[in-house]
Amino acid sequence: MRTYQETIDWLFSNLPMFQRVGASAMKKDLTNITALCEYLGNPQQKFKSIHIAGTNGKGSTSHMLASILQEAGYKVGLTTSPHLKDFRERIRINGMMCEEEFIVDFVAQHEQKILDQGASFFEIAIAMGFEYFAQQQVDIAVIETGLGGRLDSTNIILPELSVITNIALEHTQFLGDTLAQIAFEKAGIIKSNTPVVIGETTMETKKVFSEIAAQRHSEIIFAEEKFFQDLPSDLIGSYQVKNKRTVLTAIEQLQKQGWKISEENIKNGLLNVVKNTNLRGRWDVLGQHPLIVADTAHNPHGLIEVANQINEQAYNHLHLVLGFVNDKDVQQSLSFFPKMATYYFCEPDVPRRLPIDELRMVVPKELKDIHYFDSVEKALTAAKAAAEGNDMIYIGGSTFVVAEVL
Repeated sequence: MRTYQETIDWLFSNLPMFQRVGASAMKKDLTNITALCEYLGNPQQKFKSIHIAGTNGKGSTSHMLASILQEAGYKVGLTTSPHLKDFRERIRINGMMCEEEFIVDFVAQHEQKILDQGASFFEIAIAMGFEYFAQQQVDIAVIETGLGGRLDSTNIILPELSVITNIALEHTQFLGDTLAQIAFEKAGIIKSNTPVVIGETTMETKKVFSEIAAQRHSEIIFAEEKFFQDLPSDLIGSYQVKNKRTVLTAIEQLQKQGWKISEENIKNGLLNVVKNTNLRGRWDVLGQHPLIVADTAHNPHGLIEVANQINEQAYNHLHLVLGFVNDKDVQQSLSFFPKMATYYFCEPDVPRRLPIDELRMVVPKELKDIHYFDSVEKALTAAKAAAEGNDMIYIGGSTFVVAEVL
């Protein structure tokens, strides 16, 4: 029998993983996940679910919803990606990661099927999550898509409710290079006669969502047309205001469908997201004097929100510890950050990292105070050494940079 770490190493080395290798891990249809789940006895049909897609905010939205449902006394499954430190972060019930034994036993029991099926890392992670939630008899599971929606491995569930947070240009090589095309892919999670909540829209995405919901006879609720009291949350980024509105709209819909959720449950759920679900990496304050914040935002839509949040902070000087993966438009990403900051560029420890030598070639000439490091740890150490008590250190650019500092 393999140990837990040996099992994880086996998964990493045998299954293609988008986060590490990029496009080659992508599957273009639902054949694999359908076959895997049929082989497992279709565990995804044995529990109720909420399905969440969107360019940004789907992780925060998923965790807020799970937290509120937990406060309401439900046994809540939660599957999200990618993980930051431990694979088991992807499969939780009431904030607790699944047991190491479950992962070890699942792989040992189904290894041959996994290999014969030619499954990707994400497909296996999702199949495991479905199997675990079925075994543990959750009341409801919050299921976050990996990438897109229509062809995402999660898209074999028949949820109580679908939620799409927002649409921005991302992963254009898979999802299309217009907002309408990306909206079409995300709208793939809208199921027949199943309500859908939309967080934010533009003129072109609203048209796509409305047309698809009409075709599928699905009630469509636009969160941006709703007004709620702004309830406090322990997820403190100012950008969470929009996510909270989406969550409150979704909860209102669940209440209409008969789920017992009180105002007290909602308030406590929003206040205790981190405690209830163990979410990390969203405006994650790691230290004071100097203020040290890590955030996993890594596309333009997310980085604009983070840059606005940085601008709201009171600091003397800004230190930015940034690293990227090799499919990001670095110049565009850097355009959101202040030019007068000190930059500490680094390489995250993943195969898809953008090497420092390549990063040097694309860093804009107007950035003057720049330092390069071959590891995240060295970059952060240098930033801490240079920063004074009333300065700010921000760590980001990639999920994988943030994972290394938590």
